[in-house]
Amino acid sequence: MPLSLIVHGGAGTHRPADHLSVMETCRDAVAAGRAYLQQGGSALDAVEAAVRILEDSPLFNAGYGSVINADGMCEMDAMIMEGERGMIGAVGGV
Repeated sequence: MPLSLIVHGGAGTHRPADHLSVMETCRDAVAAGRAYLQQGGSALDAVEAAVRILEDSPLFNAGYGSVINADGMCEMDAMIMEGERGMIGAVGGV
């Protein structure tokens, strides 16, 4: 079966000057996840690798690039699910 992995940079907007960098980072995220899949790794490992690339970039409202809230604090939520066994992990307001 062919491998598929899709990432997106969120629902917000980016400065036009950042467009190429945003696209490049999304491609890097796909490449990181695809590498796990091509080596027989799990979908969970592939997703974690892809998300790590996005969260380490200041271009996205996640991880390193998180936007501050109305109180001037950086407040993040995260969730991941492993569907085969129905295992879920989440944190909120971190």
